Amino acid sequence: QVQLVESGGGLVQAGGSLRLSCAASGRILRNYVMGWFRQAPGKEREFVALVNWSYGGTSYADSVKGRFTISRDMPKNMVYLQMNSLKPEDTAVYYCAADPYSGSYYYGAHEYDYWGQGTQVTVSS
Repeated sequence: QVQLVESGGGLVQAGGSLRLSCAASGRILRNYVMGWFRQAPGKEREFVALVNWSYGGTSYADSVKGRFTISRDMPKNMVYLQMNSLKPEDTAVYYCAADPYSGSYYYGAHEYDYWGQGTQVTVSS
């Protein structure tokens, strides 16, 4: 079992920055993929970024490439999402997720086994 708790959301003006944090506890994450997803009102939950906990490999949605950076701090069991140059369309509830690594990366929310409660990010224009 893996427990995930997000923090760091808030209200920011367009062009600003926020850093989201995800604290992971429970089972050792050595063979896990950690992902960030987001869900805007009336829309499906969508992939934002992922990081391979052991190897550090990353992947990003096209909509956030060059603006967002995912990272992990292994000793602290933390995953971060640094969000720069924020746009109003980035407004959503952001979720941290974990999935056992099986040799491939998955981008659908239904593929992930463990979820945090979410943190709201609102970008004003």
